[in-house]
Amino acid sequence: MIQNIIKGINGYSGAFALISKLKLWKYFFIPIVISIITATIIGVSAYGFSDNIGGFIAKIWFWEWGKETFTTISTFIGGLIVLAIGIILYKHIIMALSAPFMSPVSEKIEAHLTGVTKHHHRKTTFQEQLLRGIRINVRNLGCELLITLPILLLKFIPVVNIFSTGLLILVQSYYAGFGNMDYTLERHFNYKDSINFIKRNRGVAIGNGVVFILFLFIPVIGVILVLPLSVTAASLSTVKALTAEQQNVLS
Repeated sequence: MIQNIIKGINGYSGAFALISKLKLWKYFFIPIVISIITATIIGVSAYGFSDNIGGFIAKIWFWEWGKETFTTISTFIGGLIVLAIGIILYKHIIMALSAPFMSPVSEKIEAHLTGVTKHHHRKTTFQEQLLRGIRINVRNLGCELLITLPILLLKFIPVVNIFSTGLLILVQSYYAGFGNMDYTLERHFNYKDSINFIKRNRGVAIGNGVVFILFLFIPVIGVILVLPLSVTAASLSTVKALTAEQQNVLS
């Protein structure tokens, strides 16, 4: 697992240079616009809702003693809940809507790595790529929320809440990497087989997703560069993982 996580992170090495070398920046223009608009809407909403959620949580404390402290903690947890759910929604929205634009990027990267300019994999249209992106991300959104909400409840338990933060990042990272890897996998596998492939290579997904999540904490620049770099890195890592599996089958 650890080795695969490192492989996922290493995919970012040289990603920026490869984008320039293959002249891929033009494919990222619309996804970057989608990313900026989505991040702005979610950011404004999160700012407005955090106090409301914090106040709602604070009503649980009926006693006067310690109420101010509990309210402060509740506001912080409310902000964390909004932030976590906001990041979840953000990444699945941009990944789903960007699918038709990211597939050509991953295809060019695969051709560059393998030397095969005309692949004989599954042929998909713009609409099919969009629908697949929506299907994958709606599925992942549901799974991620089911896992994330119980983790957020652990924030109320002292000591345990420290470990819950790390667990939350791992879950967020896995599903971020999942979406990035599927831009390559949609040419090779159907919906079900893609899910199984990523389960076998979940470490690679986590490694790619960790950097994706970290990028979102960089003001402005992070939202602009997160898709170009993470998709390029995921394409590199996924092609290598596909090649490794094929070699294992042949041997």
